[in-house]
Amino acid sequence: MPFLLLLAPFLLAVIAAAASGVIFPAAGPWYQSLNAPSFQPPNWLFGPVWTVLYLMIAVCGARLAVQAGQGAGLAGFALGLWALQITLNALWTPTFFGAHALGAALVIIGALWLSIAALMATALQIDRLAGWLLAPYLGWVSFAAVLNWAFWRLN
Repeated sequence: MPFLLLLAPFLLAVIAAAASGVIFPAAGPWYQSLNAPSFQPPNWLFGPVWTVLYLMIAVCGARLAVQAGQGAGLAGFALGLWALQITLNALWTPTFFGAHALGAALVIIGALWLSIAALMATALQIDRLAGWLLAPYLGWVSFAAVLNWAFWRLN
């Protein structure tokens, strides 16, 4: 199957996850009323960063799907981890910005971090590029987890 056809469902999945940011925007009055940590980046930065990360996440998934189609043993497991991380990714925004549940969002982002780390470790065994495509994502989610923790502590 051509790579672009395999990429399409992964792009749709990341678009669905990103849509929660449109439904529950960070620029809302509740978020603006929170005590923010001094290291909070400007709001305009999140869109470009997530756009690049979501593209990398989708390409990773498609590369793993290619390997699964070729019978790579761990590829099916890796695709399960991919599905888990994108689900947790999609849940974080409505929990934090929609439900205003900073503690629950912290639990979700912790689980998200673990799922990304497990996916990266597994993907590196199957397709090194697919695994390394997740490194910036893991780094950004690490920062986001610290930011989430700081918001929870300050509010």
